[in-house]
Amino acid sequence: MRKARMYPFERNRYFYGKLLTVRDFESEQKYLNDKRRLLNRLLFGSGVVAGMQVVAVDDKTVTVEMGLAIDYSGREVVIPSPVTLKLSMIEGFTNNEYKKNVYLYVAYDEKGREPVHSVGNSSIRGEEVSEYNRVLESYRLFVKEEAPAPTSFEHVRLLEDVAVLYQDAHVRISQRMPKYVNPDDVVDVTLVVEKTLQTARVAVSFDYESDGFDPVGSDGRHVEFLEPGDGQDTEYRLTYSVKVKDRPDTVATLALPPQAVTLTIGDQRVPIDHAAVHKVDIISQPVMERILKTWYERSLDQAAEGSADQELCLAKIGLLQLGSTYMIEQVERVPFGEYVPNASLLQRLSHTDRAGSLHRFFAESQAYDLEYDAKPKLDVHYHPERNTFDFKLGIPRPQAIQDEIATGTIEVPLELNAKTGLKFFSRGRRNYVTDEIKHGLGSGQVTVLVGLAPQETLKASIYYGVQDVFKGTEYESDVPNVDFGTIVYPEQGSFRIGMRLNGSAEADKLHIRWWAFKKLQEGAEGTGDAPAERALYREAAPGKE
Repeated sequence: MRKARMYPFERNRYFYGKLLTVRDFESEQKYLNDKRRLLNRLLFGSGVVAGMQVVAVDDKTVTVEMGLAIDYSGREVVIPSPVTLKLSMIEGFTNNEYKKNVYLYVAYDEKGREPVHSVGNSSIRGEEVSEYNRVLESYRLFVKEEAPAPTSFEHVRLLEDVAVLYQDAHVRISQRMPKYVNPDDVVDVTLVVEKTLQTARVAVSFDYESDGFDPVGSDGRHVEFLEPGDGQDTEYRLTYSVKVKDRPDTVATLALPPQAVTLTIGDQRVPIDHAAVHKVDIISQPVMERILKTWYERSLDQAAEGSADQELCLAKIGLLQLGSTYMIEQVERVPFGEYVPNASLLQRLSHTDRAGSLHRFFAESQAYDLEYDAKPKLDVHYHPERNTFDFKLGIPRPQAIQDEIATGTIEVPLELNAKTGLKFFSRGRRNYVTDEIKHGLGSGQVTVLVGLAPQETLKASIYYGVQDVFKGTEYESDVPNVDFGTIVYPEQGSFRIGMRLNGSAEADKLHIRWWAFKKLQEGAEGTGDAPAERALYREAAPGKE
């Protein structure tokens, strides 16, 4: 197929006595092929339909399994049987350098079959002439040593704005972010570091500039990436977030000035000679509506021929240098996600339980402080381009006076002794000591007060000190008779509670409330004479039993 243009369509008109020539039969085939290929391209897209897995057979050989794909011109590419080839024998592979990744592609190809004697041509030329009697629709495998530009893929151009920060034969560093955003959205910016296996450790840091975005997080506008020490991957991604300002129908920018970027490969500092700049549209309408509008407003030429020259990448193959030769270290199949999904399968999955894993929602949350007497506040935003809910929860600050009071609760189970019928602590003793409890007031001396409640709610009443003093009065309770003691660890900011069970008990567990009191800072004023009279306190996390 010499050109990508497949329209307008013109078909043969047959009539009795028509003289049919080679042109007529070729036109008949072209009409049917072009229609089918145009529909393939526009309805199904391009990519691997089935099979075509690439497998490393040994250090220098790969096998491509049989399979079917549709190329970017809508042509069917069929590999009818597995093919095994040494990498060095594949078209496009060079032997000058092995510390890199190479990319294995497949493309549509045609080959002549069944050469036969051409009577007509022989009579004209006066010599023996052969012509092929068949055309075999075949394929071609070849290697490219340069990674394709991210913007060469139609779906990337439609959804993302890509800016390349640095690129050479071994390393490419780029950033991606959504092409369209809504006001007040929190969007992700993804730093992508692609490298060969033997390239030294990559580190990059920068301070970005923006107009229309505010930073999110404690790092502000500063971003750092350091490749993990094992260095066994060829692609890394680091994501940070920015918040879109409320400026609809404008263009926001995010730039990485070269003077603000520090790139190190191994021990070598690499200069950056240009700025990576994102330009993103802030729109009022839903992002998905805008994307679909852009998709459907493409011209027919853009839709059918915009990527016609692009080939399908079946694998990214990582090579390692071994002296004067190489070995295949790893094979990543279909690295750019070029697949054609099966419509029937997707329809069936939409009616099964598995659909939940394909169409699940994701959630991001952030908490912030409110005044202690304020009501809790919950803000929810939905980001359709990421299928994500953003939850922001405002929580009233704990009531406290100079952080000098803390309180918490614990439960201690009791067990029944089968021989005596008496209750014991769950560890089988009448004495019990808790694990270390963090009171949350920091280091320093504290005073701990422990009380016992007759009910699990700890709201009706709490008994402190010796419970026997209430016997014979209207305030007598059925709480067990327990003696308490405490051990305080000033440096660790923690304490333990010791307890001894005196006599019998009806309850199955003890419900205990503790209070920790710390001396006010110099110059601070309290609100009461006794710690137990203070109305303001901090609620600590429950201690361990």
